[in-house]
Amino acid sequence: MRRYISFRPRLADCLRNYTAADFLRDTVAGVTVGIVALPLSMALAIASGVAPAAGIYTAVVAGFLISALGGARVQIGGPTGAFVAIVYGVVAQHGLANLAICTVMAGVILLLMGFARMGSMIKFIPHPVTMGFTCGIAVLLFSTQIKDFLGLRADPFPPDFPGKLAYLFRHGGEIHRPTLLLAVLAVLGMALWPARFGRRVPGSIVVIGLATAAVAWADAGARFGIETIGSRFGGVPQGLPPLGLPDFRWDQLADLVRPATTIALLAAIESLLCAVVSDGMIEDRHDSNQELKAQGLANIASALCGGIPATGAIARTATNVRSGARSPVAGMIHALTLLAMMLVAAPLARHIPLAALSAVLVMVAFKMGEWHMFARLPRWPKSDAVVFLTAFGLTVLVDLTVAVEVGMVLAALLFIRRIAETTHVGRLDEAFESDPSRTLSPAGDVPEGVLVYRIFGAFLFGAADKLETALKRADQEPRVLVLRMSTVLAMDATGLNALEDLWGKLRRKHRHLVLSGPHTQPLLVMSRAGFLEQLGHENVCANIEHALARARALLALETPRTSDP
Repeated sequence: MRRYISFRPRLADCLRNYTAADFLRDTVAGVTVGIVALPLSMALAIASGVAPAAGIYTAVVAGFLISALGGARVQIGGPTGAFVAIVYGVVAQHGLANLAICTVMAGVILLLMGFARMGSMIKFIPHPVTMGFTCGIAVLLFSTQIKDFLGLRADPFPPDFPGKLAYLFRHGGEIHRPTLLLAVLAVLGMALWPARFGRRVPGSIVVIGLATAAVAWADAGARFGIETIGSRFGGVPQGLPPLGLPDFRWDQLADLVRPATTIALLAAIESLLCAVVSDGMIEDRHDSNQELKAQGLANIASALCGGIPATGAIARTATNVRSGARSPVAGMIHALTLLAMMLVAAPLARHIPLAALSAVLVMVAFKMGEWHMFARLPRWPKSDAVVFLTAFGLTVLVDLTVAVEVGMVLAALLFIRRIAETTHVGRLDEAFESDPSRTLSPAGDVPEGVLVYRIFGAFLFGAADKLETALKRADQEPRVLVLRMSTVLAMDATGLNALEDLWGKLRRKHRHLVLSGPHTQPLLVMSRAGFLEQLGHENVCANIEHALARARALLALETPRTSDP
């Protein structure tokens, strides 16, 4: 029982031999990442349809808890681009108050996943599904920036992708040129910022600083009509809000289950993917279940403090590693740095132009998308390509929640098909063509009236019908049917049902069934279901030689049939 309720953050292990030098490196890394996270947090919050302060609250509260309680050494948590589309949709459809409830529900789901030790199961989601989601989310993130990047003022801005395209078509002639010029210059500045400087001072920080200074100088924002955080949101609060959930209606909880589950799955996938990436950078190994528990607690706390959903942020985690982080202390310092900047520099944040934040997210979306996957589609199996395009298309055109649901179903169907394709049922002579190491001769050792079939692969519900199909192709009806099961490593209830049906048909015709060499798992399945008792233990043989000997004995026991007078 203790292994299921264990709660051991990675921080406890890292502090055992912690030194002053480690603290210095963590401090430098944490301050660096905190500076990087400030504009990103505000930009992601604005793109999600909430106030910029909500992004900072999330980075401070959730970022601190993910590092302090998580199962990875150097992971940085906070708001990410993966949540923009789903958060924007929840706010548009259910309101800001229900977003907090939805985030708490997602946190509870993550906690349950962690205590149920489901961390390793996330790894089994097929690559085409996760890449389809990722590319679709990148397109959605880019589409959320159309309005602020172009300086369009017409309201409201639709939450769905087709609606955004229609909005752009209707109001494309209302582009605000000073805003567009500033956004384009910001994108060029980040794209052309030298990589050797970007390791220490990211281009986004330089661009945001220069754009803010330019807009604040002589009140240029008001003169040229460039929107800022202050003009739209009234600035950034100096401090965290009081704890508490907004008022909500219990009858609306049922409508929030689907988006909450989507948020939980996205948080789990992205956080564990981020942990794997950080493991590769520092040659470490994370605790996936502990990470899910920390993500759950962090999302609950974020919602209570007015924040939005949070998860592991790959770009900020990579910055943390490159800046010299040694332990979760760096992530905690990153959160405290953000809190200090909010307390001290909040008055300056009101001058940050929304166009510059929009440019930052355009670059994030561009780097986030796995665009090379589209070029690789012709070389993929057709089923994988269809799954990728379906997940991508549903994410962009329909809804991220629907895309997650359909994507998971497609992943299951893809797995079933793969299992079915690897399972083969063939007659003895067919089996010997692919298994020449056997010394048993099919022509000389199989008695007349006996047919031997071999099942190769997992005998699961996706492949159970292959046995019946193969038997229907037989040119004779056997008096004894021998099934070689030495290469069947797994069997489920459907496979068992196929064997029971086969045995029932043979018994009604006074025929016999003999099993040869079943492995442990199929043997246990048949034993627990009582099938071995019905079949008779004497008809379950260790190998093919014993099975054929049993077949001869059954033939000898049969009474010769006499013709009718």
